[in-house]
Amino acid sequence: METTAKNTSKALNISLWIAQLILAAMFIMAGLPKITTPIQELAASNEIPEALVRFIGIAELLGAAGLLLPGILNIKPVLTSYAALGLFTIMVLAFLYHISKGEYAGAGITVALGLLAAFVAWGRFIKAPASSKAISHVSN
Repeated sequence: METTAKNTSKALNISLWIAQLILAAMFIMAGLPKITTPIQELAASNEIPEALVRFIGIAELLGAAGLLLPGILNIKPVLTSYAALGLFTIMVLAFLYHISKGEYAGAGITVALGLLAAFVAWGRFIKAPASSKAISHVSN
C-alpha cells in the first residue's frame, strides 16, 4: 500500500511539473509581446489601455517565473502555488473579457489555461507541495 501511495505521489508530482512547464511556456509566449510591442502598435490593436496591457504582460511573465523558479531553486517553493493562483485569477478575468466581446474561441483557451493553473494551485497547495524532495522525486 505504501508503494502505491509513493507511486501516486510521484506521478502527481511529475504531472504537476509538466503542467507548470506548459503553463510557463504559454504565459511567456503571451506576456512577452505585451511588454515588447511598441505602444503605437498596442494602441492600434487593442481597445484596452496600453498601461493595462503592459501590466498584464508583466504579471504573466512573473507568473511564469513563479511557476518554475521557486521549485527549481528551492527558494520559497510555496510561491509556486501563489503564482498558479495568480495566473488562474488572470484567466478568470480574461474569460470574462472574451465573453463580453463575443470572442468564444479566446474564452475556450482561457478556460483550458485556467483549469491547468487551478490544477497546479490545488496540487502545490494541498496534494504535493513543492519542495526539494519534490524535485528529487522527478529526477529519480
